[in-house]
Amino acid sequence: MAELEKAAETPAEPAARSVRVVVLALMITMLLAMLDNLIVGTAMPTIVGDLGGMEHLSWVVTAYTLATAASTPIWGKLGDLYGRKGVFLTSIVIFLIGSVLSGMAQDMSQLIGFRAVQGLGAGGLMVGVMAILGDLVPPRERGRYQGMMAGVMAIAMIGGPLVGGTITDHLGWRWSFYINIPLGAVALAMVTAVLHLPRKERSTARIDYPGAALLTVGITAIVLVTTWGGTEYAWSSAVIMELIALGVASLVGFVFVETKAAEPIMPLHIFRSRNFTLMSVVGFMVGFVMFGAVLFLPLYQQSVQGASATNSGLLLLPLLLSMMVVSLVAGRITTSTGKYKIFPILGSILMVAGLFLLATMDTGTSRFTSGVFMAVLGAGMGFLMQITMLVAQNSVELKDMGVASSATTLFRTLGSSFGVAIMGALFTGRVQDEMAARGGGAVTERSAQLDAASLAKLPDAAREAYEHAVASGTHIAFLVGGSVAVIALLAALFVKEVPLRGAAKPEAPAADSGDAAHADVADAAQVTEVTDSAQVDDSTASPAAKASQNA
Repeated sequence: MAELEKAAETPAEPAARSVRVVVLALMITMLLAMLDNLIVGTAMPTIVGDLGGMEHLSWVVTAYTLATAASTPIWGKLGDLYGRKGVFLTSIVIFLIGSVLSGMAQDMSQLIGFRAVQGLGAGGLMVGVMAILGDLVPPRERGRYQGMMAGVMAIAMIGGPLVGGTITDHLGWRWSFYINIPLGAVALAMVTAVLHLPRKERSTARIDYPGAALLTVGITAIVLVTTWGGTEYAWSSAVIMELIALGVASLVGFVFVETKAAEPIMPLHIFRSRNFTLMSVVGFMVGFVMFGAVLFLPLYQQSVQGASATNSGLLLLPLLLSMMVVSLVAGRITTSTGKYKIFPILGSILMVAGLFLLATMDTGTSRFTSGVFMAVLGAGMGFLMQITMLVAQNSVELKDMGVASSATTLFRTLGSSFGVAIMGALFTGRVQDEMAARGGGAVTERSAQLDAASLAKLPDAAREAYEHAVASGTHIAFLVGGSVAVIALLAALFVKEVPLRGAAKPEAPAADSGDAAHADVADAAQVTEVTDSAQVDDSTASPAAKASQNA
């Protein structure tokens, strides 16, 4: 037994160092994916001024979002079938090619097409990061990396607009795309050199093309409905109704096809796990709330509290720092105790409380008060952001790690689309109604687009009316967000505390001592060879697996 333990421990330390280097490369790739839209968003006015095509402006973002959302499940499945490393490197290369082409675009049509290529690669970046981390690090140990992930997100949200503005002003808008090249090259080199996963035998299964096509059409229809509804087209217009019908029909067809496919693009059996399904719901709600908050909080602080637009990233500092610190603490506790159920519950409670507190803001709310409210919301999201992915991955077998990661990412993406659309429609409608009621006149037509500088030029009466209108719009948006977030709390209450893989220790009961010893050895070597079978909750275990566990 001593020799066996020594054999397991010998590669553990250098392997652990390799994991840390790999995680650094994964964090750089994650930063690459998150920074892009924030940097490009800051450069968009300059891009339109150079290339023209103002009428197609929204498609620069929409094309990227559509390609990312639609390709996310496909990247996850390809990684499961053909090996994680090669698929991940391919997605980085496609993203970098799209970045170079976007920087070389000569007109708006080219830029839209190249952004779609970039989004296609971006769909594999986040999924690859999460799935590879899931392969390398047992769920019990994964909590220690949660703070790093939250930190990357905070850096991207704070630094993105600042970096975008600086690059655009000093180097030109094309460098807002070219800046991806050095970051991507570093990530590519590090992943190629230090990521060593078990050689995966190439699958002979036929790719589920019908399922992939139907899912792509369904996701595209959903994203277009949430993007166009209430802006490009009225919610009751024929175009929106047709898109809804197309989306529903495609998703129904997708479910039917997946029940027949030999290797479904998104195996429906993963949803038999109660925890996985509940985490998908919670992830959807986190996306709904988070991106709505990130959109409307800076707008409120610029319009009502007179903050500068150039510091829009810094305005979210209380939310992002709170999220990062809480995520780090929750991860450490999860690693040391193996317990996690309390975190989705506590996170959902704080998220609901934070949103309802934000809904109380008016024209007299101080920056300190709004900062405290944001910190409460950030703490809630800090408990939820990475725990949802951790529990979802722990609820499936290792062979489904990619599709589990992609499905969780997809639900969060779709949640953000719905959140921005619904909260945005309510916000804009309330602002315009308030402006009309207060005699805003011509300001009503552009009432959701005034910044602090433009606001200062308005007559006192119009400025006061606009401030009240924005405060009222913020109130209704966060009130609805808080009401919707209650669903996340209800879902969290039903989460089952399934032991995290990697949690087996020598003090396990004697009846399971053989399994515990085996688990210790396997976990020590997991960073170099992923061989453990997944521990899933009772709803997903096969009869044979249950019999084996009970033996």
